[in-house]
Parts: sequence; structure tokens; C-alpha cells
Amino acid sequence: MNPVFANLPTTIFTVMSGLARDLGAINLGQGFPDDPGPEDVRRRAAEAVLDGDNQYPPMMGLPALRGAIAAHYRHHQALDLDPQTEVMVTSGATEALASALLSLIAPGDEVVLFAPLYDAYLPLVRQAGGVPRIVNLRPPHFQLEEEALAAVFSDRTKLVVLNNPLNPSATVFARENLALLARFCTRHDVTAVCDEVWEHIVFDGAAHDPLMALPGMRERTVKIGSAGKIFGLTGWKVGFVMAAPPLLRRVANAHQFLTFTTPPCLQEAVAYGLGKSDAYFSEMRARFARSRDRLSVGLTARGFTVLPSAGTYFLNIDIAPLGFEDDVAFCEDLVRRHGVAAIPVSAFYDADPVRHIVRLCFAKSDATLDAALDRLGQAAGGTTWRAA
Repeated sequence: MNPVFANLPTTIFTVMSGLARDLGAINLGQGFPDDPGPEDVRRRAAEAVLDGDNQYPPMMGLPALRGAIAAHYRHHQALDLDPQTEVMVTSGATEALASALLSLIAPGDEVVLFAPLYDAYLPLVRQAGGVPRIVNLRPPHFQLEEEALAAVFSDRTKLVVLNNPLNPSATVFARENLALLARFCTRHDVTAVCDEVWEHIVFDGAAHDPLMALPGMRERTVKIGSAGKIFGLTGWKVGFVMAAPPLLRRVANAHQFLTFTTPPCLQEAVAYGLGKSDAYFSEMRARFARSRDRLSVGLTARGFTVLPSAGTYFLNIDIAPLGFEDDVAFCEDLVRRHGVAAIPVSAFYDADPVRHIVRLCFAKSDATLDAALDRLGQAAGGTTWRAA
């Protein structure tokens, strides 16, 4: 048995979603919307199944989609990407991450990671033979700090993995924070793998800053995006990788032996969707912001302490003021006794976890959020949660 995977537990997302199904609970745990996604994009995929080519597409992705990706990021983030040599399509962002990490890490390379972190990062780094060097970010702001970076970056560092906006903390890193990280990358000749799947889902007038656009980072950054997040079609698993040609060639070498290709009908539909008007993306952000605010206001009115949510589908509550110190026990009680599934943020740490933060997904209908708030209010005794 491969020791990296032999003893891995079932992910917390699978556990909590399973409990939600089994118990008939409202699932505010796993991050997916409860609407079907934009009809015109879905219709384009259906038409492509019936009328298009359903054989192997090119390994790097359909030319139409690679061109649409380059045009999309030129328009939205002022990135100048060559669709022929700097853009690749993958079967979801997780496959893009796997391709990047397995191809760019050699055994013994040190890899800087930031916790709370997406649960795929560590197994992939370890499978590649990398040595994780983890910086634990702390609530409520979860920002990068120079002293913490100085403690983990060295001449042995080969790679850093950054998730921006950050799941689960809903942090959008400020440009000065990104500039700090860029200085460490250039100083130590480090490549950055940037998981930017939430890049379009930022709120309160913010704009996403790609690390790739900062001085010194264009040739040393692998940028990863996700159509599943952009269009709320998480089951489609269509991802993108963007990098300078020498980096992308190496990532493509791993991709060809992982999934090789992605369904052409979905690629056709995503190519269409990436060309949608600015109004679509503005309205999408406004819709999620309204849901965020609906849940946040409702939680606050019921006595919960809500942390800032600058992006993603998520907001977090601090359960310490309620007298709780164990987020796992809290979430177990919440789903079993009160019928709402949530995610304990300690699951996103490898060591010394934060144990008093719980993540909730607000990418749901008003009716779903209101029903969840009713149950949370009952659990809280009207105003304040009382420990059992």
C-alpha cells in the first residue's frame, strides 16, 4: 500500500454530506450551489453532445476553449497569455493541482503551504516526495506575515502553493500581502502554484489580483482556474492551467498520464460561457453577496459571531464566545440534533489547528438559508447557543 494514501481518512466533506443525506439535514457543509447553473451554458453542452464531436479532444484542450481562456483573462485580469503555449485544459482544478505538483516537485524539495488548506494539497505534495513547510494562518484575518514567511522560506524551498481567495477562511489577500509573497519567491527562486478557483467570487467592490501579474512572477507562476466555480457547475470538473511555456510543458507531461483529456462537450460550453458579458459576472457576484449577507445578518441576530467573508461561497462563525472549544464535536451535534451540516475548520490544518471556527456555505436559495437559520435559532435557544 502506498503510505501516503493508505491511512488517509475519508474527507470531512464526504462525511458531513453523507450525514446530511442520511439525517435529512440542510447541507451548508460542502461547497456547491443548489441551483442548476446558467441555462445557456448547460444548453450549449447538451447541443455539443448531440451535434458535436464526442471523440478524444486534443490533450491540451480544444483550441476554441484555450483561446477563450486567454481572451477571458486578458479582459478580466489584464494577463497576456498565448493560448497555444501557455494555456491547458484539465479535468477540474484538482487534476490541475495534481499535474502541477507531481511534475514540479522532486523528492526532497521543500514546499511552502498555508493552513487552513484545501485537503488535496498535502497528499499530493507528499506523493511527489516534497517536504511540506506549513505556515498556520490565524483568525480572524488569516493574512501572510513577513516573520512567518521568513521562518519557512530558504534556499531549499522549490515551490509555494497559494489559494487566493482562500477556502475555508473566505480571505482575499490584499495586494501588499501578495507583493510580500512575491518578494520571497524571487529572492529564493521559488515557483508559485496559485489555486485561484474563487477568483470571480469576490465581494464589496474588490477585484482579484493574480500573483502572476506581480513583478518577477510572470515566469515563475502556475495559475489554476475552474469553470466549475465560475459558473456554479461544480460537477463538470473543467479546470485551466496557465503558465510560461517551460513550466506548462512540464505540467502537461503529468496531465497526459492522469486524465489526458476532458469531455469535449463541456469544453465547448465553457468556451461559450467565458465570453459572457461583464454584467453576468457582476450579477453573479451580487447574487452571492446577497446570500452571504442574508446568512450573516441572520446568524448575528441569533447570537453567533460571524467572521469577515471577502470571497468564496463561505462564511465562518467563531464558536468560542458560545463556550465551545471543539469544532468537530460542535458540527456533529449541529447535524445530528439540529439538522444543519457544517464543516469544522480544524479539518483544514495538519498540526496545531484552530478549533473554534466553523465554516458554512451560503451558495444556497433564500428558502434553504432561512430554513437553516430557523434551525440554528432553535439550537441557539433564540439568542445564544447553550452547550449540551
